Amino acid sequence: MKLYYDLHLHSCLSPCGDNDMSPYNLVNMAKLLGYDIIALTDHNSAENCESAVKIGNDIGLTVVPGMELCTSEEIHNVCLFPTVEKAVEFSRFIKTTMPPVKNKEEIFGEQLIMDTEDGILGKEEILLTLASSVSIDELPSLVREYDGVCYPAHIDRESYSIISALGDFPDTLGVNAFELTPNADENEWRKKYPALEGKLLIRSSDAHYLQNMRDAEFTVELTENSAQALIGFLKGE
Repeated sequence: MKLYYDLHLHSCLSPCGDNDMSPYNLVNMAKLLGYDIIALTDHNSAENCESAVKIGNDIGLTVVPGMELCTSEEIHNVCLFPTVEKAVEFSRFIKTTMPPVKNKEEIFGEQLIMDTEDGILGKEEILLTLASSVSIDELPSLVREYDGVCYPAHIDRESYSIISALGDFPDTLGVNAFELTPNADENEWRKKYPALEGKLLIRSSDAHYLQNMRDAEFTVELTENSAQALIGFLKGE
């Protein structure tokens, strides 16, 4: 089936995200914009995924629990999981790999953990935008231990991308997909980097604010509308 997707969205848990980007607001906005399947990918944490998945279930929108992980090389990667439990388990492991730097709300904003009705359950005290100690080489196998899949985010950007950090795609990376920003020229990137031949190129918004969420445009063909089917597709299974 053809499904409209956005697999890179941030909530109010991300320090650079807006507090209006609550799980309730972003999931309902995605529904209004015409999406069938989305992923919540806050910086280095999956603590808002449970609420987002529950809201999605209530309104008929598939929400895939995930995270945008920053590796030790300062490369952002989208990590997606089949269940909230796997995502949160991975998230809590990643927290042990983060530097113990406290968030300064007056500079970076709040990092809110919220319920399904915009109630505040708590705040993440550790600054989530910093790099973990997990390297780009070890990330794919680590994510697989939690039944998930990962791929480098916004490869065409000049910061926090695998190209900006390494200059090319390592032969040993071991992923089947890469993310481009919505306005990037796919043909140009495939021509410039032979390593992308045969790989999936995913287009997602990386929205941190409700007004940055885009009308549904890009589609994916899955056997069913589920996190498990999406992960299998991204793995090339």
